[in-house]
This record gives sequence, structure tokens and C-alpha cells, in this order.
Amino acid sequence: MMVNFRSRVLAVVAKIPKGSTMSYKEVAVAAGNAKASRAVGAIMKTNFNPDIPCHRVIRSDGKVGGYNRGVQKKIERLKEEGAM
Repeated sequence: MMVNFRSRVLAVVAKIPKGSTMSYKEVAVAAGNAKASRAVGAIMKTNFNPDIPCHRVIRSDGKVGGYNRGVQKKIERLKEEGAM
């Protein structure tokens, strides 16, 4: 059975350890499509599963990027985990 890109992205993000981050591009590459970093962002924006730590996915330039629970909350969570 072919696993779709969304499922691969969520599987990659689920494995990002606490205190670590990956860029949208790194997630896209790990999920099998190096040109799909914007798609990764769209997938993260619609993820509300608490088991998928989408707050650990940041921009390649080191900025935090967006977060469906608010950018300030993303920053707080990353600081709590020691990723910032």
C-alpha cells in the first residue's frame, strides 16, 4: 500500500525528539519530496494531533514560522523543551 505524503510527513515529525527541531525543508526531504517544504507547512497548519509535535518544525533561517495554536505558544513550547 502506498503511503501518502501527509502520512510520511506526520511520521517524520512524530520522531523529532524533545529539545530538537527540523526545518520544513528537512522534513520534506525526510518524507521523500525535497521540493515540498510549503506542503509540509500546510500539513503542520492543519495538524491538531497532540502526538505530532508540529511546534518542533521551524523555518530554514532559524525563525519559528507559523503555528496553528499561535506563534507565541510555539515559542513557549520550544523554550520549555530547551530547543530555543
